[in-house]
Amino acid sequence: MDETEFWQIVDTSRETAEGDPEDQADLVVERLLQFDPDSVLDFSRHFEARFNRAYDWDLWGAAWVLLDGASDDAFDYFRCWLIGQGREIFEGALHDPDQLAELLDDFDEELDGDAEELGYAADEAYEQLTGAQTPELGLPPQPREPVGTPVDFEDETALAERFPKLWSRFKP
Repeated sequence: MDETEFWQIVDTSRETAEGDPEDQADLVVERLLQFDPDSVLDFSRHFEARFNRAYDWDLWGAAWVLLDGASDDAFDYFRCWLIGQGREIFEGALHDPDQLAELLDDFDEELDGDAEELGYAADEAYEQLTGAQTPELGLPPQPREPVGTPVDFEDETALAERFPKLWSRFKP
C-alpha cells in the first residue's frame, strides 16, 4: 500500500463517518479487512510514521489550546485524530500548527480531537486477518521528547502569543 492509498482510506472513512472518530476507526478496520496482512502492515507503517512525526511541541501546544488542556495520552489521541482529518489538514498542521484555526471548519472539544480507536484500527484488522498481534513495524521509535521548543502550557499569555489565530478563534 502506498501513501496515496493510505490517505484515500483515511479520507473515505472520515467522509463516510461524517467526522465521527469512532465510526471512522470502525470503517478503517472494515476497509483493511479487504486487504492482505502485508498491506495492513503497510497501512500501519504509514499511520505510525505520521504519528511519530506529529510528536512536536508546537502541535502539542495547539492541541492544548483546542482541547483546553492535553495530557500525554490526550495528545496521543489528538495526533490520531489529526491523521484522521486527512493529508491537507495533517500536513498543514505540521507545517504551522496555528494554521489549524483556518484549516478546521469547526472544532467541538467534546467530539473532536480524540481518535484513540483510529490508532488501533490497523492492529485490530491485522489480528482479525491473522489471529496474531501486529509484529514490529521496523520504524524508528518516537523521539523521547517532542521535537522543537517546549511550550509552557500553563502560561496563557505565552500560548496566545505563540498561537494567535487558534487563541482568537477557539478561546473566549
